[in-house]
Amino acid sequence: MKPSIRPSSLRHGSKSRLCSLLFALCVIVGNSVAAHAQEILISAAISLKEAAEEMGRQFQQAHPGVTVRFNFGASGDLQKQIEAAAPVDVFLSAGQRQMDALEKQGLLLAGSQRLVARNALTLIAPEGSQLRLQSVEDLKRPEVQRVVLGNPKTVPAGQYAEQCLRSLRLWDALQPKFIFAENVRQVLQYVARGEVDAGFVYTTDLLSRPGAVKEVARPPQTSYTAVTYPGAVVAASKQQALARAFMDLVMSGSGQQVLARYGFQPPGGTGR
Repeated sequence: MKPSIRPSSLRHGSKSRLCSLLFALCVIVGNSVAAHAQEILISAAISLKEAAEEMGRQFQQAHPGVTVRFNFGASGDLQKQIEAAAPVDVFLSAGQRQMDALEKQGLLLAGSQRLVARNALTLIAPEGSQLRLQSVEDLKRPEVQRVVLGNPKTVPAGQYAEQCLRSLRLWDALQPKFIFAENVRQVLQYVARGEVDAGFVYTTDLLSRPGAVKEVARPPQTSYTAVTYPGAVVAASKQQALARAFMDLVMSGSGQQVLARYGFQPPGGTGR
């Protein structure tokens, strides 16, 4: 005679299986939420905006569930934020000075600094300008009244412009004409809107506003420090593995192709 199975046993077995399924579902959902909760914050010089965002999309495709967020601005301002313990994972600077300052304070992950790309300074004017500027020396002409550059205290492009103008012995003569901007893209906007007669930006910035500005002249590269873009993992990062992986992407063939497409020059080395 077959042993009888009471309905209560069936109900108990069903409840057990249901509990097991619910538990497994909770684990799966929990892991999924945890994965989706993973994110890294990249503080990058604003001149890198389009290239960095494209690399961010590539990184997210290669790392499902990871979100890449960006904080763009002047490298000096980004440096100060990191010094103030902002939750940054990767820093991409438009100047070595800002990166060196952080490294001296022990705020960068040891051995993570890499030279990402290079750039060059250029003098631009509004596309419709009738001044017919042809050289940096033309900024001395009396009809040139407003010249914009990044604030040398915080903006690497402004620091390079100051070096250039001092080297060409134009800095003192042009001081009354200077307007200082918060970052290099603000310089670009002032020129594009015709609010100034000329301004100093990177050659890569020209590509972001076609038809709005025109290149006047490229100062001799011997007149200013080489424009380098170092990158590094921030020591306080809580996502160091992902931060390292992002730096690996930037330095990879794919990342370098993205940078080249936006006009950046190859690094020519592996960093400091």
